[in-house]
Amino acid sequence: MMIIQGKPAYYGNRKDTITNPLVMIEFLSKSTPEYDPTNKFKSYRTIPGFREYILIDQYETYIEHFIKTEQNQWILIGEHETADAVLQLAAGEVSITLSDIYQRVTFE
Repeated sequence: MMIIQGKPAYYGNRKDTITNPLVMIEFLSKSTPEYDPTNKFKSYRTIPGFREYILIDQYETYIEHFIKTEQNQWILIGEHETADAVLQLAAGEVSITLSDIYQRVTFE
């Protein structure tokens, strides 16, 4: 899932690859917990306007939240693990509790 600013900019003639995300949100699966925050994130960081990266675990209540600083450094600004924790996006006035994010999720 992503948030863009303005109109979507597509890669070439494709309509399934957007090149101007501001925020990217990924849901981790059992096959991607190592790949997404390393190789994929490294690739995403080459996108000039990309400012915020959120990883949501689908097997437990856990979210990691990264932002890009003015000095072009990526920092982890939050590890959220409780239902009452609030995820506050830096890119806009959006906040949501983890209980809302995980509302219909039943963990094994």
